[in-house]
Amino acid sequence: MTTVSNGQELADAVDTGADQISVQGEVTALGMLSLQPGQTLSGGTVKFGANGVRLSRDNTLTDIRIETAETERAILNDPTVDSLGTLELSGVQTVGQVQILAHDAITSGTVTVTDLHIERADLRGRTRRPHAYGVDAMQGAFTLWNMQTADTTLTAELLDISAGSQGHPIRGWGVFVGGQGTPDGKSTGGRVDVSQLSTGAIHTDGGIVTDTPDLIGGGVFVSYGGYVKRVTNEGPVTTYGPNDMALDNWGHVDEWVAEQAVTTHGPSAIGFVQFGELGTLRVNAPIKTYGNGARGFNLYDGSLDEAAFDSIETHADGAIGIQVSRQFPKLSVDGDVMTEGGEANSLVKGVVQPLKAVAMSIKERAMWMSYRSVGSC
Repeated sequence: MTTVSNGQELADAVDTGADQISVQGEVTALGMLSLQPGQTLSGGTVKFGANGVRLSRDNTLTDIRIETAETERAILNDPTVDSLGTLELSGVQTVGQVQILAHDAITSGTVTVTDLHIERADLRGRTRRPHAYGVDAMQGAFTLWNMQTADTTLTAELLDISAGSQGHPIRGWGVFVGGQGTPDGKSTGGRVDVSQLSTGAIHTDGGIVTDTPDLIGGGVFVSYGGYVKRVTNEGPVTTYGPNDMALDNWGHVDEWVAEQAVTTHGPSAIGFVQFGELGTLRVNAPIKTYGNGARGFNLYDGSLDEAAFDSIETHADGAIGIQVSRQFPKLSVDGDVMTEGGEANSLVKGVVQPLKAVAMSIKERAMWMSYRSVGSC
């Protein structure tokens, strides 16, 4: 174990290939740290002016705080290695984005995360964004993205990721996981296979201008090319800005469970948006929206086996409790579906159009559906 207490000692330990490096106290780094394969960095606080710690292969960060500007990357990775090996983050706190991308030489790797908190991050300047359904999706405070156009696979287990706070919401998505290809699966590419994705409290405000038709942010996002066995939102997910989707699926998810409140405050914001392939959705706490044109739950496209909700409330003009555009077998609501308001503009598949506030909207092609409610509409 090599212990360091200033920036020069830290840079020297990395450059000389020390296997395990322990930071004592608070250290201001001289510049971006590029860890060599197999190196471990732990303990203390490391502060940067721009990019922070760059991972290569088989690196571990544990019980450490990494700070940089909100617009910069606290943790990033080297795209010139052929494999990530296993990158492990445990007990890590950051100011700045955690961004792991597979492009250039990278064709494989595993990412494991346990107890990661991103205090602040601003992703509005990231120009690489997935596009579908008439919109671009911003990157996340935590971003795991396989960008390879060839058929390559990353694997991951992502546990207890939290992002932002009420006073300092993330500017972009809180958590972003995805790959390449197209949402309909006709075109393939790099994919990310995730055994589990669990989140703590997520607070976001993408800072998107009201009535912008082609940009979204939000809480937790599984993009196309993302294959997740189970998503669990163990903490509340709260969004504050226009076009902020609290929970959004463009990918393939076997089971998605939200255990705490899902709340949006901006116009054209949605509690849960479903475009991709989803087995079972269970929201065991209230969904509440407070912006014009917001919706509680929206099934736009793809497939869904079953959706079960505690209750849904919308509180503004043009806000819809449940909007269904595809057939699926079963929808249940244990409590109430409640709306209040008149007509207002809302973002619908990349187009801003007027909507009326109604409890449930079922499009013609979605009429073959079993609906059970134990509450009232």
